[in-house]
Amino acid sequence: MATSLTEPKLSITLLGAGQEVGRSCCVIQHAGITVVCDAGVHPAFHGMAALPFIDDLDWSTVDALLITHFHLDHAASLTYIMEKTNFKDGKGKVYMTHPTKAVYRLMMQDYVRMSAAQSTSAPPLFTPLDLSITLPLINAVSFATTTTVIPGLSFTPYPAGHVLGASMFLIQLADLRILYTGDYSREESRHLVRAEVPPGAGVDVLIVESTFGVQSTEGRREKEERFTSLIHRILMRGGHVLMPVFAVGGAQELLLILDDYFEKHPELHKFPIYYASALARKCMAVYQGYVHVMNNNIRSRFANNQNPFVFRHVSHIPRSSGWEKKIGEGPPCVILASPGMMQSGASRELLEMWAPDRRNGVVITGYSVEGSMARNIMNEPDDIPSMKGPPIPLRSTVDNISFSAHVDYAQNREFIEAIGAPHVVLVHGEQSQMFRLKAALQAGYKERNEHITIHTPKNCEPLELIFRGERVAKAIGTLAEYPAESGTQVSGLLVSKDFTYTLLDPRDLRDFTGLSTSTIIQKQRMCIPGITWELVKWHLEGLFGSVTQGADAEGIRTMRVMGVLDVKGMREGLKEETDPTQAESGFPGGYILLEWVSSGSNDMIADAAMALIHGIDTSPASVKLTSRPHTHADHQHEEEHPDTAPAQRLTQLMEFLQLYFGEVQFLDAQGNELVDEDDEEGLELTEPALRIRLDEQYADINLITMTVKSVSQTFRRRVEDVLAIAITTFGSLTESYVTADRSGWDGEEKFFLEGGSLENGQEQAPRMIQDAVTEVKVDDTD
Repeated sequence: MATSLTEPKLSITLLGAGQEVGRSCCVIQHAGITVVCDAGVHPAFHGMAALPFIDDLDWSTVDALLITHFHLDHAASLTYIMEKTNFKDGKGKVYMTHPTKAVYRLMMQDYVRMSAAQSTSAPPLFTPLDLSITLPLINAVSFATTTTVIPGLSFTPYPAGHVLGASMFLIQLADLRILYTGDYSREESRHLVRAEVPPGAGVDVLIVESTFGVQSTEGRREKEERFTSLIHRILMRGGHVLMPVFAVGGAQELLLILDDYFEKHPELHKFPIYYASALARKCMAVYQGYVHVMNNNIRSRFANNQNPFVFRHVSHIPRSSGWEKKIGEGPPCVILASPGMMQSGASRELLEMWAPDRRNGVVITGYSVEGSMARNIMNEPDDIPSMKGPPIPLRSTVDNISFSAHVDYAQNREFIEAIGAPHVVLVHGEQSQMFRLKAALQAGYKERNEHITIHTPKNCEPLELIFRGERVAKAIGTLAEYPAESGTQVSGLLVSKDFTYTLLDPRDLRDFTGLSTSTIIQKQRMCIPGITWELVKWHLEGLFGSVTQGADAEGIRTMRVMGVLDVKGMREGLKEETDPTQAESGFPGGYILLEWVSSGSNDMIADAAMALIHGIDTSPASVKLTSRPHTHADHQHEEEHPDTAPAQRLTQLMEFLQLYFGEVQFLDAQGNELVDEDDEEGLELTEPALRIRLDEQYADINLITMTVKSVSQTFRRRVEDVLAIAITTFGSLTESYVTADRSGWDGEEKFFLEGGSLENGQEQAPRMIQDAVTEVKVDDTD
């Protein structure tokens, strides 16, 4: 059965990768839980400027930090966050897959070393000691295994196909499911499986990369053929081939392609292939240790005792002093050098050395960030800036053949449509590419008359999403013994645990939850000498409308207010003999006892009654009520007028209805004042009623039951709505108050009324009309 719970709100804030590529960091908050996905640096900046906007988040509130893969733009600021922010003051945990953690350790060691070497331009973000402290705190998880972090937060990693160990996270955040893809590829490579749609439906929000926007890439076979043909041509014309690559990830893929191609072309055996990265050499051992997470091609070759990562035509370059010059001035060769953006390091030095020669060629195989040297030379400028001197002319060829393992437009669109989330958040893309992708996706959905919402948030601009999905509570125990029909109201205790809801009878609480309920009965004693029963009753009726008189279980005279508060006298604890007249008045010794079952609404009623009783002896109305009848010689007092409240209420009701509908007639049970000989509407009158006429429509309001009859159902509902407003307007607090649950109070079943049965709030409203009808009939008779 549905419950009317507060509408959940999801907040997504990008501290990086919002309309940009780099420093990925996505903060997801919902139901008091905070999850951060990725913590990278911007490859075009150095030092603090490369970090995400970490000051916009209280890191001690983070419950989980998930790292999708080991690339610097997704993981390099993790150590800084864990050691240099208040993340360590909270209870948050860090998670990544086993292969990612293995490569991450090597990547960060190399990053610290490179940062220290460049410390003249910007101080390093953290030290090797900081790295060694944080590494043991990282939790490694396996693919397709669900991890529960805290109640209401769990996640499951699935292969993303981007690099070894890369994962997309399906996050269960309270009652919402969020899929964060990170960088992913839908194309199977030489060694990795492609990303698949996670099993299970019902993703509420998809946070997906938009790196390539609406660009389309060529097929895998065509791309490899174009790549190997280009390498072949450059070598045969006597040139050097420079491929700037990330040390780990795409480089391994390129080495597999080149080694296989050279093996099939003996004429190329004289040209060496160099891999200039000590980090890559270390990571090769990691790759060989995680063959089980690679594709069938690699696993089958290992099963046949063939290690594809032991290359036949690839050599590693020892990092001796001056090796760049030796390679640069040597015979034609192919060299894969890092970093991929060519901001500095070996790839930048080789570029400056080979750029002036037309025979040489640069092949950009990965994604290049705006502002990096790799992106700049793709525009083929006349010269490039040098790190050590004047600009250098750029005469070598520059080609871009992407093996970056990102989805293109067609692959991304197919995946988004397969997920079917109502909200799609685009991240990790330059603004222009992101906006083009958004427009293209919206156009496709519009053609199919489908609706989704696509968001492109900027950095540090929170995106808030409201979900109005139906929340479901399961009825168990006694409530489930008799299934309720549609439209039936069911009351019970709503128990929430781990964001699941259960509705049960309070008596079943101990059996199903181990909890128990208790009833708190509050008592308040007051002493106001000289106060009388009728005086207190008069004031209570003035505030609450009416009170019920009776006796409690001990036979003490009692007034019940609003069905929840008992006002009575006291017999216990009186040290002195009381005045007999006070005892008869109901308050011996002037002591008044207020007793009620404690609850939010009941406590407010008791507070109001206590405040009222405290002020009785100073009220001017009390002076008039307690004065004795007397006469004066010069004049005579008129008799007090009888209570005219019921008649006034009936008059007020008729005037109220006349304002809405116009003509209103009072009819007795025999239909008096009915002009027509026959009842046009066919309504049988058995009790006094009010007849409302509006155009050709009739409706009768029964003044005893306060029900409405009319042939026109639409007109009947309209009159019922107006009647409800009228009763609420002219009724007292008691008449409109619904009595609270008083179960567990022994005095409830032992309360004896003086001349009647206890009436609830809904029965009081007709009662006031009954009194008025009686008076009207008496007046007519007179």
